[in-house]
Amino acid sequence: MLWAILTVAVLIVLLQVRRSRRTVAALERRLEVASRGLESLQQAFSHFAPAEVVEEIIAHGVSTRSEKKEITVLFADLKGFTALGERLEPEVLVRVLNGYFERMSRAITAHRGHVSKFLGDGILALFGALEANPWQTNDAAHAALAMRTALADYNAALRSEGLPPLAVGVGIHRGSVVAGVIGSAELVEYGVIGRAVNLAARVQTLTRAFAVDVLVTEAVRDVLDQRFRLAPMPATEVKGVPGPLATFAVEAFDPTSDAPARPAGGRQSG
Repeated sequence: MLWAILTVAVLIVLLQVRRSRRTVAALERRLEVASRGLESLQQAFSHFAPAEVVEEIIAHGVSTRSEKKEITVLFADLKGFTALGERLEPEVLVRVLNGYFERMSRAITAHRGHVSKFLGDGILALFGALEANPWQTNDAAHAALAMRTALADYNAALRSEGLPPLAVGVGIHRGSVVAGVIGSAELVEYGVIGRAVNLAARVQTLTRAFAVDVLVTEAVRDVLDQRFRLAPMPATEVKGVPGPLATFAVEAFDPTSDAPARPAGGRQSG
């Protein structure tokens, strides 16, 4: 009788262990599916906001906290693209524009910037907004030169298809902004607000008047690595700016130049 009772007890324990293993296995499968789903969701949202912002929202929810920061703003816009768009078939227009955005975005992210948003055929990119970066202004100027090179390569590909080349104007300014997650209950985005953004856009429009592709303000010039070769442009009245605005065309970066590199901290090094 005792052996029968022990046998039954052992069987009960074995059944419970088996059920527990099945339960654990089922939970592990569910966790794996949930993990893949979260990773997929995070990757999807990273197309709409910087990965750092997405991770913060996943961990702590949407925060209303905002910060005042000194950042470098790069604004780029295609010249004459509206007229060009009227000559191209819609699918060709979108393909050309997407190819342009892809190449410009790569040039920006390769130099520690991030694309804040696309505005029609314009690009708003920020340097030093998501994390402290003492080289932010150098990075923005290097990104602009990389954009110039990438666009030249892209134009060669467009010409091989019989398509007209693109021309871009880039304006760069450094200044204070308020950064944070901005929007309504239905739609939010990580963005910045401040005069620095507007001024970068104004500087970009001057590239047409001066027939250049990259212009920077005096605030950028003052902290930029001196190995960048700049050409001063005529001071010009700009809406929202008291007095004429001084700008400088970025011609090239000469790593062999005898000009000293500015130290990081106040500010840039190469």
